[in-house]
Amino acid sequence: MKTTSPDIQRVARQHLKTSELLGVDFVPVRQDKAAAERVKAKTQALEELHQRHDKTCPHCTASTDHTQTVFGEGNPDADLLFVGEAPGEQEDRTGRPFVGRAGKKLDDIIHAMGLKREDVYIANVLKSRPPNNRTPLAQEVEGCSPFLTEQIQIIEPRVIVTLGGPATKLLLNTDIGITRLRGQWARCLFGETEIDVLPTFHPAYLLRNYTVQTRKEVWADMQAVMEKLEE
Repeated sequence: MKTTSPDIQRVARQHLKTSELLGVDFVPVRQDKAAAERVKAKTQALEELHQRHDKTCPHCTASTDHTQTVFGEGNPDADLLFVGEAPGEQEDRTGRPFVGRAGKKLDDIIHAMGLKREDVYIANVLKSRPPNNRTPLAQEVEGCSPFLTEQIQIIEPRVIVTLGGPATKLLLNTDIGITRLRGQWARCLFGETEIDVLPTFHPAYLLRNYTVQTRKEVWADMQAVMEKLEE
């Protein structure tokens, strides 16, 4: 089981307190070489995948409606992966996923979970912006999504949260709408690894329907994710 950043910080504080009680005023720092090597290898693998995507993706290399691709960002060894549908205008301009209004709402959600953006990984089904931010078409998803699958296989998160319908339908291989699937755990196979997947509403939908009910539903989903990560 991988250790999350909050876990690492808690254990470090416990060791420090124990050392103080024992009268030890010097605590040697030992780098977890295995973890460092794993992060280095995953970072390199993701960069190579990024370059291969930009050169060969059947959708993104043919599309002329974006200024740059938005591959994804975050902790390459994250326990938690968020998957949205596609970059928007601000994401296309910056090259980073979820930096617009919906991105700020996602940041709020991540912080409410006791995490930071750099603790998780964030990606989209499509790596390039659709015209006028429309919903991705089936043929676009078919062309670009294999690269998302490879991302998942490299990162090997413990939990994936799908944000909205397109991401949920792709990863769960279903035509059922997000309203019915939201909050329902699924177990999906990526390569040789089974990963728990939880669908929830896209932050953009949450902003458009900012009601007590939708906020309660999304927060209930995130509480379920936190419980899963603590198992």
